[in-house]
Amino acid sequence: DMVYVPVDFSSGCGLGYAFVNMTSPQEVPVIWTALDGFSAWGFGETDKPCSIRWSEPNQGLAAHVERYRNSPVMHPEVPEGWKPALFTQGVRVIFPPPTKKLKSPKVRSKKAV
Repeated sequence: DMVYVPVDFSSGCGLGYAFVNMTSPQEVPVIWTALDGFSAWGFGETDKPCSIRWSEPNQGLAAHVERYRNSPVMHPEVPEGWKPALFTQGVRVIFPPPTKKLKSPKVRSKKAV
C-alpha cells in the first residue's frame, strides 16, 4: 500500500533502493522469496541482485506516512514521481498532507574532482 523509490535530487537518478509496505504479513515470505536475489531486470546494463531487508527504524504504513509527510521530498517543487506513493486496492490515493511547513529539498551540486 506504499512504495517509495528515493531519488538523487541533483541527477534525478534512483539511489538503488526502495521501500515497499505490504498490507498483509502473510504475503511477505512470497515477495521475499520472489525478489531476494532477483537480477533478471531486462533493462539497463545492470545485473545487480535485489536484496530484501526489513526497514529500520520504521515499520508499517502509519510509521512511513508519519516519516514522509513532513519530509522535503513532499515539497511542491519535487516531481510527483519522486514522492512516496500510497495505494488502496491498487489505486493510487492522495498522501496525507503535512502537519508543518515543508522545507525545500537540498540539491547538492556535484563538484569536479
